[in-house]
Amino acid sequence: MAPGFDQLSDHDYQDEEDNIDFSDLKERYDVRMEEGLDTFVVIDGLPIVTEEQKPRLIKFLLKRLNTVGRIKDGEESIYMPMSDAGSSEGFAFVEYQTPEQAVAATKQLHGTALDKKHTLAVNKLTDIEKYGREGRIDEQYVAPEIEPFADKEHLRSWLFDPSARDQFAMFRGDNVGVFWNNKRDNPEPIVDRKHWTQLFVNWSPLGTYLASVHQQGVQLWGGASFKRIKQFPHPFVSLMEFSPGEKFLTTWSNQPIVVEEGKGPLTIDEEGKHIVIWDIETGKPLRSFVAHDLAQTVGPDGVAPLKPKVQWPAFKWSADEKFVARMKPGESISVYETPRMNLLDKTSVKVDGLVDFEWAPATTQREGVKTYEQLLCFWTPEMGSNPAKVTLMAFPTKEIVRTRNLFNVTDAKLHWQSDAKFICVKVDRHSKSKKSLATNLEIFRIKEKGVPVEVVDSLKDTVINFAWEPKGDRFVLITAGEAVAGSNVLPKTAVSFFAPEKIKGAGTGAFKHVRTFDKKNSNGIYWSPRGRFVVVATVSVQQHSDVDFYDLDYEGDKPESDAALAANLMLMNTEDHYGITDVEWDPTGRYVTTSASVWTHQMENGFRLWTFYGQMLSENPTEKFKQFLWRPRPPTVLSKDEQRNIRRTLREYSKEFDELDKEMEEGANAAVIEARRRLYQEWYSWVREEKERLREDREELGLPDPEEELKLQRTRSADVDSEKVVEEVIEEVIEETEEIIS
Repeated sequence: MAPGFDQLSDHDYQDEEDNIDFSDLKERYDVRMEEGLDTFVVIDGLPIVTEEQKPRLIKFLLKRLNTVGRIKDGEESIYMPMSDAGSSEGFAFVEYQTPEQAVAATKQLHGTALDKKHTLAVNKLTDIEKYGREGRIDEQYVAPEIEPFADKEHLRSWLFDPSARDQFAMFRGDNVGVFWNNKRDNPEPIVDRKHWTQLFVNWSPLGTYLASVHQQGVQLWGGASFKRIKQFPHPFVSLMEFSPGEKFLTTWSNQPIVVEEGKGPLTIDEEGKHIVIWDIETGKPLRSFVAHDLAQTVGPDGVAPLKPKVQWPAFKWSADEKFVARMKPGESISVYETPRMNLLDKTSVKVDGLVDFEWAPATTQREGVKTYEQLLCFWTPEMGSNPAKVTLMAFPTKEIVRTRNLFNVTDAKLHWQSDAKFICVKVDRHSKSKKSLATNLEIFRIKEKGVPVEVVDSLKDTVINFAWEPKGDRFVLITAGEAVAGSNVLPKTAVSFFAPEKIKGAGTGAFKHVRTFDKKNSNGIYWSPRGRFVVVATVSVQQHSDVDFYDLDYEGDKPESDAALAANLMLMNTEDHYGITDVEWDPTGRYVTTSASVWTHQMENGFRLWTFYGQMLSENPTEKFKQFLWRPRPPTVLSKDEQRNIRRTLREYSKEFDELDKEMEEGANAAVIEARRRLYQEWYSWVREEKERLREDREELGLPDPEEELKLQRTRSADVDSEKVVEEVIEEVIEETEEIIS
């Protein structure tokens, strides 16, 4: 029986008190000094103002601070100390509503410009305890050691090559090398390293860096000797992508990040995240994200989940890199402003049923629109009685520029032209019975008033590939008929070329069909980066490996049927490369490589180098060949007038390069002749030594000199030849009879 209340001793009272759970009361009434200070930040780098100017500065500062969070009590939560002289001290204390907002302020506002003369420095107030604790700061000031100046290699040194050659990277086996392209000769190695990467390599869009991917993260290399420039630690990184102007880098890992405090640039904010966006110049993370957009697929039995597919690129960049966006399929598009990485207007763009979106690859200037804007295009499928829609939206205003309704849509693909003059929406439509498919092209003319839409619907079969001409207004598409039921043979394809009609003025005429090449097996379209020339190939198909070289501005006679079109099409050459998996143009558009990667199959791996018109320059079988990547070139710094002048005097420049090519060939020939001469000399020297040794051996044995014996044999042979037998053959016809047989 339990003791009564009056029977409990003092010792029992103490035991009962020890057993009481006060956690709820402590949580409610405990004074959290450290947590309270976590909401405070210190803003340094502010302009010095008087007491009269102070309210205006606080009001201006408040707008900037509220972009990453919400100040607790408005202007009252910004404390700006003043000196005895009546001027500010250049810093202020600010209290946010939550510690997370304070952390966001330090990450997104630190180092940003307040105006032309002042740059903000934002730090957490609790850092005073973190870094200023006793023993961490010396009481006596010691000047930091200044490291001696060291010259850095020019990151674009390859552009100064006297022969104007291009470079390429090649990954085979465990080795990655960077080489000069010497056309017919063997590539000239610049650097060749073992275990340079673990997964793959990739050039940055302007060719400044070569990226290697490792279990620990991504590394960037550059300069004449390819020294390491930057490191971005992201454990178990699997995918990476540069922004168009090389300012930012996106990395992704299937495994969530585990952060070790004090090691590397990753902080507790990146804990558990999958995607990190980095600032390449500083090497620091701008913001990290959870990969919530992994598309979980269901297994064949409807229960067992298959491996989730990551949507890549997870983030897509505007042409000027001021905006980066990601989508949540079926729900919304979130657009962030760089470099602060704050959500534009603090809200995502809600789009029910969202399937895909693409930024315009260039900054556009629409007719009648004088304000700055970046265009984004997205599409949604049919839902209930609502049709499918293609929408053009301008940022940062989020204004809807154009909407197009579509019906009976099975799928759609968005294809921007490189200068953002057009966007082609390839729409696969089904019949009412849904038994057959057909494709039509909806081409939005971005720079014309009202963004009119031109429809190309004279296509009988489904379009399996589409590609705009770079910096041009022509396009190529590949169509395929329906596969025969129960047959393993792929249906034949057709390659069609389209060009605009010629019109007076600066506009672009309607798109018209130029020509179609039937009974093909092609599935890949690869335009020269300079336009005009295009390779249409059959890639990753075991039965076929055709490579066709086309010229859309052939300088020969033009058919009368094409007189009104801005194209003169010619199939220059057709070749074959067994096992072809990839096609890569060099940045000048003079050379193109076809390759067979071991990542796809293990038959006849290696690459071949071709001219733009289809003449093979070299064949390079390479064991365990994986990747071939031409090094991109940055845009030219020449003005349009200078470029026009070069085109006019191109023959003079070509003569100089022809002479260089001739010198290289002659130099190569001279090297071959010299090597042969050296081999001949070594051979004759060996023969003389052997003859001398043989003579000495025969003298020791008492045998005659071999040369004297040889002369004697020749004399005997001559004597035999002098006694010749002459034979005369005489033919005589005895009788000849001629008889006619009926």
